[in-house]
Amino acid sequence: MTSQLSRRDLLSASFATAVAGLLGVTGPAAAAALKFGPARAFAFGNLVQRAREAATKAYLPPKRPAPEIVAAIDYTQHGKIKFRPDRALFGDDKGVYPITFFPVGKYFAKTVKMHAVDGDKAAEVLYEPEYFDMPDDSPAAKLPEDTGFAGFQIRESKSRPDWKTQDWVAFLGASYFRAIGSLNEYGLSARGVAIDTASPLPEEFPDFTEFYLQPASAEKQPVVVYALLDGPSITGAYKFTIRRTDGVIVDVEANLFPRKDIVKLGIAPMTSMYWFSEYDRSYQLEWRRGAHDSDGLAIWTGAGERIWRPIVNPPGPSTSTFVDENPRGFGLMQRNRDPKTYLDRYLNYERRPSLWIEPIGGWGGGSVHLVEFPTDHEDFDNLGCFWVPRDPIKAGQALEFRYRMHWNADEPNPPTNLARPIATRIGRGGFPYTRANPPEIKRFSIEFAGGPLEAFPKDRKPEAVISTSRGEISSIFCETTSWNNAWRLQFDIKSEGADPIDLRVFLRDGETALTETWLFKLHPQKTY
Repeated sequence: MTSQLSRRDLLSASFATAVAGLLGVTGPAAAAALKFGPARAFAFGNLVQRAREAATKAYLPPKRPAPEIVAAIDYTQHGKIKFRPDRALFGDDKGVYPITFFPVGKYFAKTVKMHAVDGDKAAEVLYEPEYFDMPDDSPAAKLPEDTGFAGFQIRESKSRPDWKTQDWVAFLGASYFRAIGSLNEYGLSARGVAIDTASPLPEEFPDFTEFYLQPASAEKQPVVVYALLDGPSITGAYKFTIRRTDGVIVDVEANLFPRKDIVKLGIAPMTSMYWFSEYDRSYQLEWRRGAHDSDGLAIWTGAGERIWRPIVNPPGPSTSTFVDENPRGFGLMQRNRDPKTYLDRYLNYERRPSLWIEPIGGWGGGSVHLVEFPTDHEDFDNLGCFWVPRDPIKAGQALEFRYRMHWNADEPNPPTNLARPIATRIGRGGFPYTRANPPEIKRFSIEFAGGPLEAFPKDRKPEAVISTSRGEISSIFCETTSWNNAWRLQFDIKSEGADPIDLRVFLRDGETALTETWLFKLHPQKTY
């Protein structure tokens, strides 16, 4: 008796030979592996051309399968659905870093087409419910057979015993992706592009709609990911060359084609979380001294200045803009690595990665934008950082940006000739210290350490250079510390009104800067 075959079975059978060759799998192993569509010609140049042509056509939203079922797959339910490692893409002898896929869920309701690349050929990975293990009562068991995938993750090398449980890169949701750093912990996320973030217009979230996955030929060789981006205002084609080093290095080539004029285009965007730290006393009912994925923005300007801007949990939405020409790098950092700050053995904030963006080629004029939103919890990202080009973004343009992402504990080339701010503290200012002092007087205490300050003569003092957008600076005092071989700068600032105050500080010896430039946005009405 001849069994009946579905259209999908016929399609898979018709291209069985091509798919087996594509993945290096033959015989019984091929039957137990993933199912594929036909192998077709593939080149990144063609993907760029598709994005260019799509920008001239009307936008079509990505597929949202079975909305009522997907809405029932909440965060907890989604976490219980596991892709079977024995079905991993590139799990055969030719693949070094296996790739597994995410199911759809309430917060990842759109599907993305996945393709395996071998040379100049690519074949679509066809979705099958049997790829996933899940509880018997999971809502996902009711999903239709043609549902599709929500994203993917790159797993550790098969030479490691933990490859079935440990991944190091994940793409999931809109154009979001993230990687672990050298301390083997996830933290902040990146995006393909940001549209109208923190602007008068509604923010737009374009989606990666197709991925093309090319395996690494050996350990420490790159996994290459090609992606097609689509949104109401923009299309794009991306190439991600992803290397597993001590952390993760990603070379990005982004080709963007605006469908419409865009008010605020964010390049190399990242999102993170900052709730509170030692200088923020508004949450001292918490048992920890800090809770954040990132504690500051670092910038290496085109002119060579090194800037450190501690993050703030503001009383309302706040955007800081740092104008520059051809920046050398910027990123959201997690510099405080002391576990005693966080006192949390599960969240491991001291191990969260920093993300440094290194532009490749001249980016011209523009500005780094730091967006801070208020939060009273650590569950959701409330920070954004990205580059905004100076020139207007017009429909019909073709834009190209290249950059290298360093997911690591620190920036890749920290200066050796400058000390760093290692602590910021804020308290009541004025002298003498009485409750009668007006609350608008704040005292700052900033500690600088490392670099030239380590050998700076103790019988003289560095000069403090302090500037402010408004208010009066007084009581400036600089001294060494007895507990960490640092220099501590203290000063008071008195101001009236609720408007934020921008502070700028560094230490110097004559005309030579000794420290990074410390910047801060003070919200006078906030409790520190």
